[in-house]
Amino acid sequence: MSERPEPPSSPVSAPFWEATRERRLVLQWCGSCNATIHYPREACPHCFGSELGWRESAGRGVVHATTVMHQPAHPAFADRVPYVVALVELEEGVRMLTNIVGCDPAQARVGRPVRVAWEDLSDGRALPMFELVDEEGS
Repeated sequence: MSERPEPPSSPVSAPFWEATRERRLVLQWCGSCNATIHYPREACPHCFGSELGWRESAGRGVVHATTVMHQPAHPAFADRVPYVVALVELEEGVRMLTNIVGCDPAQARVGRPVRVAWEDLSDGRALPMFELVDEEGS
């Protein structure tokens, strides 16, 4: 099995990745127009402002779109098939491309509530993924 590819960090995304070391999901926000932003950027995509900061996310959302991968996208994922790739809409209003883990892939349907889960990376960071929750949130 080949080594799992890991996402790179950059000066713009560093605060996001540093928070994952503590299992905290943070999102960028604009101090000018108060928009929440994901993925991290150098300027607000809504007002083009540069007064950007970070706020902690509740880590909850709903599945907006989903697909099940029956063929691995990379050799390192061969032992994970079938796995779910999803677009999750967070309570804060942004969407995150991620995986839904810990369930039968057929259960990861549009509209299902989810909460953040974590997969450790080799350098101490963690990759935010999501797991299904019941309608009451547990």
